[in-house]
Amino acid sequence: MKTPSAIVFDLGKVLVDFDYRIAVDRIGARCPANNCDLWKLVTPDAKFLFDYETGLLTTDQFFSEVQKTAGFQGDLPEFTMLFSDIFTAIEPMVEFNERLRARGIPTYIFSNTNPLAVNHIRARFPFFKNFTDYVLSYEHQSMKPDVKIYEVVEQRTGQRGEAILYIDDRLENIEAGAKRGWQTILQETPEKTLRQVSELGLS
Repeated sequence: MKTPSAIVFDLGKVLVDFDYRIAVDRIGARCPANNCDLWKLVTPDAKFLFDYETGLLTTDQFFSEVQKTAGFQGDLPEFTMLFSDIFTAIEPMVEFNERLRARGIPTYIFSNTNPLAVNHIRARFPFFKNFTDYVLSYEHQSMKPDVKIYEVVEQRTGQRGEAILYIDDRLENIEAGAKRGWQTILQETPEKTLRQVSELGLS
């Protein structure tokens, strides 16, 4: 395989780790006891969050639904912190991006995400600004592994096929990229990912 011309990173579990249990516990403490199952509202596989991350709900609408469904007793600024402050940087991958950028290699973030998470990460993690461009699900009304949002990546990078290296922690997302001829790495650990990229001349 040839050395790729554009490196495309997933965000969650690739550049930042996260734990939705933190949000569920914090938000639950501000809701009436036993009012609802918050996992059905604010976790990655929930229809409710899916609508938010595909831009079908605004932040105000998303918050309003949490208030209505769960009885959340705080305001939007409080909810924003409880919901969003669940991330930690995956330093080896952050440092890898810095090395790529120092070599002049374009790098991109390609993520199923939402405005609350992105605004929090942008404010708290300086590394987030150090990418060539961003393809975020809520801005394109499409989520991985839908074909539409992969086409956006190709448009933004100006690359196709093996010229793109794509790193993600979810197999279905990686498989969708591989079908387009992209080089792909399924991130299991940062160490394993970095061993694989070194084989492509990107150590």
